[in-house]
Amino acid sequence: MLKHLAVRIVGVLAVVSLPFVGVTAPAANAVENGPAPTATNILANGTYGVSTTSVSSLSASGFGGGEIYYPSTGSGYGAVVFSPGFTARASQYSGLARRVASHGFVVLVIDTNSTLDQPDSRGRQILAGVDYLTERSSVRTRLDASRVAVAGHSMGGGGTLYAAENGGSNVKAAVALQPWHTDKTWSGIDIPTMIIGAESDTIAAVGSHAERFYATLTGAPERAYAELDNESHLAANTNPNDQGAVMISWLKRYLDTDTRYSSILCPLPSTVSSQLSEYRNTCPA
Repeated sequence: MLKHLAVRIVGVLAVVSLPFVGVTAPAANAVENGPAPTATNILANGTYGVSTTSVSSLSASGFGGGEIYYPSTGSGYGAVVFSPGFTARASQYSGLARRVASHGFVVLVIDTNSTLDQPDSRGRQILAGVDYLTERSSVRTRLDASRVAVAGHSMGGGGTLYAAENGGSNVKAAVALQPWHTDKTWSGIDIPTMIIGAESDTIAAVGSHAERFYATLTGAPERAYAELDNESHLAANTNPNDQGAVMISWLKRYLDTDTRYSSILCPLPSTVSSQLSEYRNTCPA
C-alpha cells in the first residue's frame, strides 16, 4: 500500500510542478512526429494510420521472418526491432506493435528461428532483424536507419539486453518488457534503456530479473524502471495502456530525441503513475 501511495503522490506533484518547468527547447536533431504529448494522449494509440507487411522466413537472414508495422504515409521514422518470448510468435504482439507504429515508428516483430531459442540467440536475431529492416526490407525508404531501437518480451526482453550491449553504433535505445535472462549484470550497455516489469509476474519475477537488470545498467546514459501494477508476465501480449505510455515516451525521447517527452518521463503524469506499482528514472536532462 505504501509503495503504491508513493507513486501516486509523485504523479500529483508532476501536475503541480509542470507549469514552473517552462518550455523545453527541442534538440538540434529532434524529430517531432505527431502532436505534443499530454497526460491522456500518451495512453492511447497515436494519430498515424498503420499498414503491415509480412517478412517470410525465406527472405529473412538470421531470424525466422515476422511482421512489419509502419505508418501508412510519410518517411523518416525511427525503427524498432522486437523479439517475442519463449514459445511465442510475432502475431501475439500485434496490439503492442500497432500502438508503437501509430505513434510514428516502423516496427519489425520478428519470428525467431525456433520458438525455444534462448535469450542471447534472440538478441543476435534482433540484430539480424535490424540489418534486414534497414537494408533490405520493402519499407527501408520509410525509416531513418540511423535511429533504431531494440525491444522484446520475456526471453526476447533478455535478448534485448544482449542486443543493446552488442549492437554497436546502429542501436540507439532499448526497451525490455518483463525480461528474463540468467545473466543478471548489464553494465556494458551504453545506450538509454528502459526495463518494464510486472508486479505479479511469476515467470520473470521482478526481484530476480527486471529490478536486478535495472540496478546494473550503470553504463547507460539514462535508464528507467517501470513496474506495472497487478500485471502478469503476459503484459506485453495484453498491451496495457500504462506500458504503452512509458515505452512510447522512451522511444520518442531517446530514438527521436523529442524533448517534448522529457516532462512526461520525469516525473510521470498521475494518469500513468497511478497505474504503476513502482517507477524509477535517472531523469532526462
